[in-house]
Amino acid sequence: MAYTQAPHLTDKEIDDFLKKAPTARICSINEEGTIHAVPVWFKYENRQFIIWTPEKSRKIRNIVRNNNVTLSIDEGSPSTRGVIVYGKAEVDYREWNTEAINKLEKYMSREEAEKAWQIMNEWAKWVKITVNPERMASFDYDKDDKWQELLTKMGWK
Repeated sequence: MAYTQAPHLTDKEIDDFLKKAPTARICSINEEGTIHAVPVWFKYENRQFIIWTPEKSRKIRNIVRNNNVTLSIDEGSPSTRGVIVYGKAEVDYREWNTEAINKLEKYMSREEAEKAWQIMNEWAKWVKITVNPERMASFDYDKDDKWQELLTKMGWK
């Protein structure tokens, strides 16, 4: 028996998933060619991914040198589904307090977001990364009958 690729998410499922998913892993290319992959909070809107990070982070240095990035956004057990985004990243160094607070509201109340942003800015200067997808791939193992059968045989379901 040969394995086949898991079924894809529909466009609507991708959109819904990306609006709710809490964390992405952004992958950038280190100077020596290895991959730097780190978890980040993000907001998906207007077919773009908005990420905030300290200006002095490795991911910023990598993106300035080579703006090709990959985002991996997934959820594991019991569902295993996700989206992989291949795209170009842009770094915006301008102050973006109001917009950042709006983005943080994905994770907390407005009041908590305002307080968090104030504390975050005492710690570091934050910049905005916008990832513009060139291509997206998705997977949803819940739709894969053979995968579900395998989980059942292993006693995992």
